[in-house]
Amino acid sequence: MDAPKPLSILAELTYRCNLQCPYCYNPLDLQAYRTELPVDVWTRVIDEAAGLGVLQAHFSGGEPTLRADDLIALVKAARTRDLYTNLITQGTFLSDDLIARLEEAGLDHVQLSLQASHADLADSIAGATVHEKKMDALRRVAKSGMAVTLNCVLHRANIDDVDSIIAIAEAAGVRRVELANVQFYGWALLNRGALMPTREQVERAGAAVAVARRRLAGKVEIDHVLADYYERFPKPCMDGWGRKFMTVAPDGRVFPCPAAPAVKGMRFESVLERSLADIWGFSESFNAYRGTGWMPEPCKSCDRREVDWGGCRCQAFLLAGDAALTDPACSLSPHHRLVETAVAADERTPGWTPRRMKSAL
Repeated sequence: MDAPKPLSILAELTYRCNLQCPYCYNPLDLQAYRTELPVDVWTRVIDEAAGLGVLQAHFSGGEPTLRADDLIALVKAARTRDLYTNLITQGTFLSDDLIARLEEAGLDHVQLSLQASHADLADSIAGATVHEKKMDALRRVAKSGMAVTLNCVLHRANIDDVDSIIAIAEAAGVRRVELANVQFYGWALLNRGALMPTREQVERAGAAVAVARRRLAGKVEIDHVLADYYERFPKPCMDGWGRKFMTVAPDGRVFPCPAAPAVKGMRFESVLERSLADIWGFSESFNAYRGTGWMPEPCKSCDRREVDWGGCRCQAFLLAGDAALTDPACSLSPHHRLVETAVAADERTPGWTPRRMKSAL
């Protein structure tokens, strides 16, 4: 199969983080990723990505600003190759000096996350007293020349807070808000019982977003990532496996999506072993579910097969034990009952396990 041209690379510089968010998509076995690629290898990876036709470089983690000097160097390297650069951060290390250095290096965009709109709840979710520091960082970065998105992952504890999150963005002068319903991979799946919103909460939040979009049309863009478990059809995860996006983990392994390590038994090759072009075009992992040839029924004959691409491979594996199945989030899947059962069973489970840099297994 001829591989399509990739659009974007997600460079996960480290999985270290000072927060303990229970919905983190990072793998549970964080200990296995303590080895981190040196900056010279990352620079080569960025160069190879540009050579493949990638247009966007996203720097994430963990918390990527824990490698501040390396981050600056990689932003410069990406801008040298005319890549659009985006920093995905929780903001607690965004000093005035670092903001100025990032802007000088050519960073185009900062996506900064909040856990909730007020400190008590936000700090409880983050597992650290950081909300006021994050709010201060948001106000300061919003005054820079870089574009800013305010992000909040929605779950049962904070989903009724969407109006207040939008109000924070308005007050700070932020022109884009991302309200992303929790996706159940990594730590979020471990904590699904505590994070699953009710259908009523999801519907209220959707209505609130619709009102805010009408009120703020032309002023603030609001991106609302829907809740898979409550939708009729799954989202087009990564716009299809191995079609546009690639993720490079801190240790150099390359994934078709950030959650792909969840698919046990699949070997993901490393940039320390093979070029990024070879991995993208010829590796077994990237070609396993690329296109439509792998699809079973009902996907194979469905007129949505090139709309949602069968849904999420990781979700199919995590819920039904086989990444080659139709995503159980799809109402047409023969395994959809697994989602319905999960919603019913997890609706009132209390408490969560905080994300920590050690194995949770």
